[in-house]
Amino acid sequence: MANESLPLDRLAIHTITTRPLPLPLALEEYVRAGIGGVTLWREHVEPLGVRKAARMVEASGLKPVALCRGGFFVALDSEARAAAVEENRRVLHEAAELACPLVVLVCGAARGVSLADARGQIRAAIEALLPEAERLGVRMAIEPLHPMYADSRSAVVSLGQANDMVEAIDSRHVVVALDVYHTWWDERLAAEIRRCARLDALAAFHVCDYLSPTRDLLNDRGLPGDGVIPVREIRKMVDAAGYGGMIEVEVFSTELWQTDQRKLVGRVVESFRNNV
Repeated sequence: MANESLPLDRLAIHTITTRPLPLPLALEEYVRAGIGGVTLWREHVEPLGVRKAARMVEASGLKPVALCRGGFFVALDSEARAAAVEENRRVLHEAAELACPLVVLVCGAARGVSLADARGQIRAAIEALLPEAERLGVRMAIEPLHPMYADSRSAVVSLGQANDMVEAIDSRHVVVALDVYHTWWDERLAAEIRRCARLDALAAFHVCDYLSPTRDLLNDRGLPGDGVIPVREIRKMVDAAGYGGMIEVEVFSTELWQTDQRKLVGRVVESFRNNV
């Protein structure tokens, strides 16, 4: 049964969801579908350049929700860590030019760096970037990832850990991006969503589904309703905590990328209506 309480203007699509579409065509299809916003991936912005992409997004009328992605702060050597900070300065400037109020951080992890040390490196990098973020008016959103990525993608693997870091840094420019794919398994999810709201840190909400059995740990996600995640239940938790912002469909799927992307946009809208 369709969920009439969610208007399409709350739906945003990550351009990675329709990865084969260049940005101009993606924007065209999103507008045709009647949705409210777009989360931009740098790989789709880069071929056009930031300035041209910004003009296209503005002309589309879609709300720019966020820029993906920054982060990957963790490294064995200090030179690599310093380079990551400088790259993230560029990301913050790109976000500002694109009128994206948020940069989503995949925080990083590395073999040979303990999880505790990695979290320390992540915090230090975010704090180093804070003055630039504040000057530009762009927030940095820590996205906790599923523990299966703790070896290479993020040492922040739960909403509780993300909240701990936000609370420790204590800046309105450091917030959280919550993705159901990475957090649905957590028995403390409801409590940490409420805590995140109390911290005024719940800044982004990403939805997709976990297919069971999964065929690939990165590129085999489904649309909401195709897998085992109670997407609507989690969405209700988020709304009950006072979120009320855009709901972003972010799907990595080799299989879906091989289909007709225009039809895929329609499937995204249908899954949003029926399962979110």
